[in-house]
Amino acid sequence: MAANIPFLDLKSPYWEIKQELDDAYDRVMPSGWYILGDEVDSFEREFASYCGVKHCIGAGNGLEALHLILRAYDIGPGDEVIVPANTFIATWLAVSYAGVRLVPVESDPQSYNLDPQKIESAITKNTRAIMPVHLYGQPADMNPIREIAGRYGLKVIEDAAQAHGASYLGKKAGGLGDAAGWSFYPGKNLGAFGDAGAVTTNDDWLAERLRVLRNYGSKVKYHNEVKGYNSRLDPVQAAFLRVKLRHLDTWNERRFQIVQHYIKTLASVPGLVLPAIVSKTISSWHLFVARVENRGALQNYLKDQGIDTLIHYPVPPHLSEAYRDEQWQKGDFPITEKLADTVLSLPVGPHMSQQNAERG
Repeated sequence: MAANIPFLDLKSPYWEIKQELDDAYDRVMPSGWYILGDEVDSFEREFASYCGVKHCIGAGNGLEALHLILRAYDIGPGDEVIVPANTFIATWLAVSYAGVRLVPVESDPQSYNLDPQKIESAITKNTRAIMPVHLYGQPADMNPIREIAGRYGLKVIEDAAQAHGASYLGKKAGGLGDAAGWSFYPGKNLGAFGDAGAVTTNDDWLAERLRVLRNYGSKVKYHNEVKGYNSRLDPVQAAFLRVKLRHLDTWNERRFQIVQHYIKTLASVPGLVLPAIVSKTISSWHLFVARVENRGALQNYLKDQGIDTLIHYPVPPHLSEAYRDEQWQKGDFPITEKLADTVLSLPVGPHMSQQNAERG
C-alpha cells in the first residue's frame, strides 16, 4: 500500500537544512542573549530587504503584529476597520482586540480575496483603515484598494500571514500597504519552530512606535513612555528564520511546480473548481484550495487513498460562536458562506515528491 500523503510536513524542512539550523542554534545558545538583540536585528534587516521595505519589527505572533499596527496608529474604540468576510478569524480578532468595530466586506468569488468593488459602500465617517488579506498566498488586488483608501484618507494594513514571497505587479507582499502583519507559525511558507511574527513598513514613525509598543512601551529599560505590550520575536526563532529565509524562494518554486501539475491534471475533473492564477500576481501558494459541491464525498475518497486534506475554513468568522454577540445571520455574506461549504485544500508543500503530487 502507498504511503500516506500528509497535508503538512514539518519534519522534512528540518532534515534538508539541519546543519544550517543546528549552526544557528549553536550560535544563539552560548550567547546568553535570549530577548531581542543582534539576531533579531539581523533578521529584521534581512526580511525588510527581502520584502523591499525599510523596516521590519519582530513580534510574538501574527495576530499580535496586526493588533500592534492598529494600536500604533491609535485606531481604537469608536473607529471602524473594513475586513474581508472570508478570512481566518485571526484577522478579525486583531481588530476586536483593539476595541474597533469590524465591517466585513464580501470577497471576489474567483480570487477569494476582498472585493475592491464592494469596499466603498462600506465606508463611513468612522472608518479608519482597510485590512486586505492575501488569502492562501494570493495577493489581494491592491491598486484599487489603495486608490479608495487614498480618496478617503484611510490606512491600508496588509494581513500577509500566508503570503511570504508573494508579489503584486512585481512588488513583494509586505510593501503593498502602509504596513503589513506577518505570521511565522510553523506551517507557513516561512515558518519558525514555534510562534513568531513581524510587521513590515516604510513608515519611519510607525516603525519606531512599534518598537516601543512591543517592549512594554519602553525604549529604555524601566522608562515606559506608553502602555505597551510584551510581543517580542526571540533570538532563537529569529536565527532559524534567517536560515529558512535563504531557502524561501526555492521552496516556493517547488510549491508552484506541484500547483502546475495539479492544474494540468485536475482541470478536466467534473465539478472541481481550481484556484485561479491571477496575471498581475505571483502567489506564494501557501494553500491549494479547490471548490467542489460534494466535498464530503471527495474528502472521504481521498482519505481512503491515504491523501490528507483540510478545509480552510469551514466556519466563516461571522457565523462563529466567537462573534455570536454581533448577531450576524446565515445569508448575510452568501459568497463567503458558499466558499465555506465548498472549499477543499489539497496537500502542497516544498517537500512533497512528484510521485505524491501525481497521487494527489
